[in-house]
Amino acid sequence: MAFKLGLHSNLVKVPLLLIFLSPLLIAVWQFYKDTLGANPIEEITHITGEWALRLLLITLAISPARKLFRINGLIHLRRLFGILCFIYASCHLSIYAFLDQWFDWEAIIEDIKDRPYITVGFAAYVLLVPLAMTSTDAMQRKLQGAWVKLHKLIYLIAILAILHFWWLVKADLLEPIIYASILALLLGYRVLTRVRPIQ
Repeated sequence: MAFKLGLHSNLVKVPLLLIFLSPLLIAVWQFYKDTLGANPIEEITHITGEWALRLLLITLAISPARKLFRINGLIHLRRLFGILCFIYASCHLSIYAFLDQWFDWEAIIEDIKDRPYITVGFAAYVLLVPLAMTSTDAMQRKLQGAWVKLHKLIYLIAILAILHFWWLVKADLLEPIIYASILALLLGYRVLTRVRPIQ
């Protein structure tokens, strides 16, 4: 028998929301207090970007965890983590566009065209937007089967996000390798369950 938890309750979701927003709030406070080091804009950009990637991987891990541990209620948390991912990704892009480039659209477009890590990062965000916009129950009912197909873009988004991070760091590849390995496990699990569905 599956183990059921009331994970749809706001008593669970609100604390999780506060916990996972706390790195963003702390980073904003540190930026305001000028305690983020020699290059605070770069640091807060990295913080928001890494948390967007972590939350994206957590979102992808919800379904496998639900099946493996038979905790069906976990599915109620997938949307929460997806929205949190979108919040961090939006902050990541906004910090780059505003604090780094000061809305110099010509320079931003040149970066997107000429710097591969920005190209794939921007592509990942563009693909993430329709997922966030269609994350409600109403949109799921309206789109029906198309909703499932649309939200499979999350796998491509994760690949692009990891490439973005990998090409950004260049030298110290430990963290990108860890994230890439987690994604490989999640994708491998999905392929395996298609071949041999878990009962």
